[in-house]
Amino acid sequence: DELKLANPNFYLGVGSGTHSVQSAKVMIEFEKILVEQNPHLVMVVGDVNSTLACALAAAKYRCSNQQYNPFIAHIEAGLRSFDWHMPEEINRRLTDSLSDFLFTTEPDAEDNLIKEGIDAKRIFYVGNVMIDSLLRFKEKAEESTILTQLELKNKSYAVLTMHRPTNVDDREDFEKLLSALKEVSKSIKIIFPIHPRTKKMLHEYRVNIDFLKIIPPLGYLDFIKLMIHAKFVMTDSGGIQEETTVLNVPCFTLRENTERPVTVTMGTNIIVGKDQMKIMQETDKILQGKAKKGQIPKFWDGMAAQ
Repeated sequence: DELKLANPNFYLGVGSGTHSVQSAKVMIEFEKILVEQNPHLVMVVGDVNSTLACALAAAKYRCSNQQYNPFIAHIEAGLRSFDWHMPEEINRRLTDSLSDFLFTTEPDAEDNLIKEGIDAKRIFYVGNVMIDSLLRFKEKAEESTILTQLELKNKSYAVLTMHRPTNVDDREDFEKLLSALKEVSKSIKIIFPIHPRTKKMLHEYRVNIDFLKIIPPLGYLDFIKLMIHAKFVMTDSGGIQEETTVLNVPCFTLRENTERPVTVTMGTNIIVGKDQMKIMQETDKILQGKAKKGQIPKFWDGMAAQ
């Protein structure tokens, strides 16, 4: 509602579940739409389970129905973390292998696809549709009152997001990361819109995190406003690495890798993993006014969709 988006024509009605259950349910429901609509093109975005499930359903549908043979297009194609422990990496690679048209966000993505044997004629470097959304709603986001609600001042706080299984499902790794964050909190307030998965694990582990300012998950505009005015952001999210680059806000990625390397080579992103010393070193640089300077990648100009 806050973005005034049109209602979808179809709703699959698939909720949470294991990766396999969720993917299977999406395939079943999406196949019904394929049979009813007989589309000429199926466009899938990103790397979530529904991305692969819809691409796979479309590929299977055209195998069984020669009369209707929908093309498959993948937006955000070619991104690679090279980490097979990430379900998103499986989704990305399999979706790309099924797709006829591959729309990329950065040069590294095109290189990855070509190395995997995909014909360069099927690859199109168009830019980043997520940045289209960010730039479209950035001004609207400034109308948010989230800073007033949280009694925050511009650049007086850091933002934290954390939800990946590699960070929160193993207690030892989780506590190691929390120890690093506790040190950061001695220098700057940390605002943590908590993901349901992380909340569940915190309750299970019964760890003390009173050094973090925990708030419920935020809507899109509130979160954009929170990022714009943050001193820096710490995250294990992929999309936030891209958004902070465009917003020129320093970003620490709490992972050992990234599928979005342009945010490191050109943007404001730094890979810190769970290394407490590195996290503190980078925090000190920012607080001393020595934050990494970034540039906005080519075609991240709000025009990718066109």
